[in-house]
Amino acid sequence: MFMAPDPGLFRLRVSLRAVLGIGLAVTLSELAGLSLPASITGGLAALLALFTVGDATVRDQAVTTALLPVAGLPVLALATELHGAPLARDAAWLVVIFCGVGARRWGPRGHALGIFAFMMFFTTQFLHAVPRQLGELCAAITLSLAASSAVRFGVWCVERRTPPAAVPAPLDGRGLDRPATRQAFQATAACAFAIAAGQVLSLDRWYWAVGAAWWIFVNTASRGETLVRGFRRLLGTVTGIVAGLLVGVPLHGAPVPTAVLVAGCVFGIFYTAALSYSWMMFFVTVMAGLLYGLLGVLHPGLLGLRLTETAAGAVGAALAVALVLPITTHAVTDRWVHRVLHAVHGCTAAASRRLAGDALADPAPRVAELEALLGRVRMALAPLVHPLNPLRARKERARRILALLDDCVREARGLAGVAADPEASHDARLTAACRRVEQAVESLVGAVPEYPAPGRAAAPGHHPGAEQALTHLHALEHALTGLAAPLRGGTRPPLVKA
Repeated sequence: MFMAPDPGLFRLRVSLRAVLGIGLAVTLSELAGLSLPASITGGLAALLALFTVGDATVRDQAVTTALLPVAGLPVLALATELHGAPLARDAAWLVVIFCGVGARRWGPRGHALGIFAFMMFFTTQFLHAVPRQLGELCAAITLSLAASSAVRFGVWCVERRTPPAAVPAPLDGRGLDRPATRQAFQATAACAFAIAAGQVLSLDRWYWAVGAAWWIFVNTASRGETLVRGFRRLLGTVTGIVAGLLVGVPLHGAPVPTAVLVAGCVFGIFYTAALSYSWMMFFVTVMAGLLYGLLGVLHPGLLGLRLTETAAGAVGAALAVALVLPITTHAVTDRWVHRVLHAVHGCTAAASRRLAGDALADPAPRVAELEALLGRVRMALAPLVHPLNPLRARKERARRILALLDDCVREARGLAGVAADPEASHDARLTAACRRVEQAVESLVGAVPEYPAPGRAAAPGHHPGAEQALTHLHALEHALTGLAAPLRGGTRPPLVKA
């Protein structure tokens, strides 16, 4: 895991920045004389700000970060006020959950604000916060967000030196056809089950089941993705509990070694988040155990309860995605694959115009979008290629689709590189090759928007750049032709049953 490629050391820098930002936030809270629960709340707020805010530009990230208190502090106040009214508290949290998931329809900003609002409610349950603590909790959150923002946007602005990759917009629709709306109903149903089951297991720590159910829905778009994520969450929780028994319990809340280990967990959360949900949950579970140690309540039975509550949340999520407005893996995958193929078409058209002499045509941004879309296809197909998937034929078909789409992205990247060479001249053969690629895409997805024709007439020639471009175009055409069988074969079953 820690030997995985890290181009430009981006994950390393983001992880170190998170440790610095959260450490500064907690330090300032302690220096301000705030209580330990308030300092923990501030640290969690800083972690959420650094982890969940993922807008495409630094300016948009700053705006979203500034809006976090607007979404979170009213929820925090509501949760503390309802501390002594369980029925009203549970109903209010379900409303927050529905609105928080539904906000994902507005992209990264809605996603971050929804998570922050949910976690403010969760934090009050975690700390058993009451109204008299509200003032210092709000002060800790405000101070910590300012501290983490100073690190993120001032001291160590990673994004300013590393342009963000193109992020595909979420799949959209109307009413119940909109995935965010369906997931809002699913997550609310799952969390309602988790509240009931969690309170049967424990009247003091029931909220862990709700947190598990909620986070299983984050960054998923289909029934299969949600089930796989639930399995990975359980796996990460089990291994994290074992580590907590070996490390957290013997410390007995000793401040200095606990602080060092919490910093290590923060680093692990950020470093592994993009690679493995199980590893991320391992570090989250260990960190939660260490925080309980600081609060003086950690013991082996508490860690066991953490596991059973997580299992209850995972069961709630599984039931919800199966019974409440299910979104099939097949439907989501088809839509993302179509978007990849449209991006291939656009990249080929832009490269063709660039090779024909159109200096304004640039396929590079389309390649970046294509790579981001391929990442989303990988996530959508993860349930089908999972080792525990017993449907071998569909597993092999999904692997074949991924392999061919990998080929498409690789050849499109190579084609864009050739097109960027100012010495590459247009060749009469390129026009025909580009058109064949575009027709191959159209045969898979139907009509594609027309692009302007090349800016100058094709001329015969055998420039090395043109020869290289032809090689990429022929390989791209071959990969697209190969996709016809797994995507549109008349006798094949669907990737998954509807």
